[in-house]
Amino acid sequence: MKKLYDPDSEKPYRLSRTRLENFINCPRCFYLDRRLGIEAPPGFPFQLNSAVDHLLKKEFDEYRKKGMPHPLMEEYGIQAVPWHHEELDRWRNSFKGIEYHDPKTNFVLFGAVDDVWINPKGELIIVDYKATSTMKEITLGDAWKSAYKRQMEIYQWLFKKNGFKVSDVGYFVYCNGLRSEKNFSGKLKFEIIVLPYQGKTSWIDRVVQEAYECLNASLMPRASGRCEYCAYREAASLVE
Repeated sequence: MKKLYDPDSEKPYRLSRTRLENFINCPRCFYLDRRLGIEAPPGFPFQLNSAVDHLLKKEFDEYRKKGMPHPLMEEYGIQAVPWHHEELDRWRNSFKGIEYHDPKTNFVLFGAVDDVWINPKGELIIVDYKATSTMKEITLGDAWKSAYKRQMEIYQWLFKKNGFKVSDVGYFVYCNGLRSEKNFSGKLKFEIIVLPYQGKTSWIDRVVQEAYECLNASLMPRASGRCEYCAYREAASLVE
């Protein structure tokens, strides 16, 4: 059962990275979901992406056990090794993740990270796995990938809030399913690209506070002009 936000409750309220991203996209939908229990229709699960994610974790874990860099790190000149920590499995769990209790809002913010590397300076490097299939060059320049960047920045912020020394530079391990093969033969081949990204976390405290103020308001926010769900509800209400 979904736990709704109660402004009068003194208990800490768990708020995931995904829900915070929902607030950024549309405060009204965020309010409807977390305060009133009316959730937007869910997206379809990407099972192939999940399989790639699972296999990458297994592969990097083998090098984690050995304390050695993965060949991709050597290929891209990244001075690091997969980081071993007893809490890593918990931090990867979507329902647990790495947590931070914000005393100003009484939110327990959390997010599930894909991987963490460590460099010779002792800085943690946040890593996110992505899977796609495109004939275009893989970059972080697409406008819709701003959500990916915020995702990494929130992970960096969570680790910083937990007292860890975190590198500003994280990496996206991008697996691109190749469409240029002559046939399928029950195998999907991938090109793997590692993209660096320099995160900025200074915006997050402000947005967390804004999300808190949103949930504590007596009236829900106005519909967002860029939200497809809000536009659908408005159009449907006109004909109904």
